[in-house]
Amino acid sequence: MNLTERTQKFFTGNLTLEDALPTQMPAYVNSFVYLFGVSALSALGLLVLTGFIMALFGPNWYHLTRVGRFFNSLHFWSVQFFFFALVSHLVTKYLTASWRDGRWKTWMLGLLAFGAAVLTGLTGFLSQSNWDSQWIAVQAKDAMNSLGVGALFNAMNYTQVLTLHIFFLPVILSAVVLIHLYFIRSEGSVKPIRRGE
Repeated sequence: MNLTERTQKFFTGNLTLEDALPTQMPAYVNSFVYLFGVSALSALGLLVLTGFIMALFGPNWYHLTRVGRFFNSLHFWSVQFFFFALVSHLVTKYLTASWRDGRWKTWMLGLLAFGAAVLTGLTGFLSQSNWDSQWIAVQAKDAMNSLGVGALFNAMNYTQVLTLHIFFLPVILSAVVLIHLYFIRSEGSVKPIRRGE
């Protein structure tokens, strides 16, 4: 059996078409708190798109041209909305005890995605290529050295930080989010807490 066949059997055995693309959702999902997750996902999509365009044209383009500054601002405000939606999603899922009924793996993947998003955001602030980013880099260097990982991650190395921000960390974040979505679709939404539970 080859890799493609194994992958196909894994998905068809664990995820039905109705789970992957549901046509009807349970009544309890009809709440505004379920919008935070999809809002974070939409903002992440916009972040990847604007980040790709900015990486394609480079820092001179997004710092010096009018269209480039627009994409830079769009990227920045997408980050703000992404973290607002992500924290709101995390808080509402905590308050609804979404780890119940064997969904702890989905919860842990969400926390891992949050951690990857924070690291990606930090490297984004470091790769602004302005005076602010230099000050943040010096502070981050001291923090990394105090944690004992200064030899692995040098916040003062612009090339290393930029590579982490535009390739390595977004790939990890996207992979974790996709696995998180797979678990959400295969397990379904968690039911509301019943009285007496």
